[in-house]
Amino acid sequence: MKRRHWYDYLWIWTLVYFALGFFNILFAWLGMIDFLLPLLFAAFGGNKWFCNHLCGRGQLFTVLAQKAGCSRGKPAPRCVASPQFRYGFLAFFLVMFGNILYQTWRVFAGASSLRQVVKLFWTFRVPWGWAYTAGSAPEWAAQFAFGFYSLMLTSALIGLIVMALYRPRTWCSFCPMGTMTQTICKLKQHEKIFTRAL
Repeated sequence: MKRRHWYDYLWIWTLVYFALGFFNILFAWLGMIDFLLPLLFAAFGGNKWFCNHLCGRGQLFTVLAQKAGCSRGKPAPRCVASPQFRYGFLAFFLVMFGNILYQTWRVFAGASSLRQVVKLFWTFRVPWGWAYTAGSAPEWAAQFAFGFYSLMLTSALIGLIVMALYRPRTWCSFCPMGTMTQTICKLKQHEKIFTRAL
């Protein structure tokens, strides 16, 4: 039997994160941990250890598939893991993240008012007003939280859909963070080879 480690239970963190954000949107800022840590591991360690061991989202998909039988276990179409799809999805993801930063800046600059809305699939607006108490934080911080929670929730829902249709961790084959960390690792590998050649 495989020995369990503390990080094998980080799928619970994913559930806690979404639950906290449901009741107080400012907890959405905690998701930046999942944004920054993979990049730091890749930049300083030259590996995808975070993705392979610490990603609570990937673990959650595995748990739902194994314990609840929520996955068909079928292989995904090859195009899903193709570089074109992965980098295309990454580009789209970065544009959406850039839009979050832009909207946050507009609220910070006083050019726009706070929108207490979560957008699912970047389209469907869901009023989320109960999750924020006016004055509990600067409005720009709340605006970022609403946008970031939308991004995190939408990507989780996409992951759940492809988990149900295909293998449990199909999301991991085109996850933007995974694509970025893989790119960083490749660059570091080329840097090592280049340094040795000198």
